[in-house]
Amino acid sequence: MAAAALRRLGREGAGLAARAPWRGYRLIPADDELYQRTRVTVLQPESPGSAFIEGYGPRGFTISGSVVVGPCAVLPRTILQWNIGSWQDISFQSLALFRLLEPPVEVLVLGTGDRVERLHPAMLKQMRVCGIAVEVQDTPNACATFNFLSTEGRLVAAGLIPPQGTYKEG
Repeated sequence: MAAAALRRLGREGAGLAARAPWRGYRLIPADDELYQRTRVTVLQPESPGSAFIEGYGPRGFTISGSVVVGPCAVLPRTILQWNIGSWQDISFQSLALFRLLEPPVEVLVLGTGDRVERLHPAMLKQMRVCGIAVEVQDTPNACATFNFLSTEGRLVAAGLIPPQGTYKEG
């Protein structure tokens, strides 16, 4: 009985293979397929672990919930103490940390304290040669610029010196 069923199946299968495909057939969705909901699952957040500068003061910074005392280097996924005393200590050697990052940062934002200080043009040119654009700003504006560029998804780093609040215009 099983042998007869296999022979019958073999004859029907041969007939199906011999027929030419019908090209006028269109695949259309059934009614229940038209009204199904689409579900999107985000596998990876947009900026996993990226630093966000929440606040600053004369003693340091609050970055992503962590308090950092003194000058700091804010990298795309890391916060480090930056061993400089003031803006006069910023040199090509003190910026070596930012040049060694992989993948390389696009923009380095330097916060020089209470006001914008003029850094040596040769040092800024050397950073441009390395492919890093340098923005020198006072620390409050540098924090805002870093946050803005970071939320845009840019590869940005910051070297920040806490503002002392002693600078008065005029």
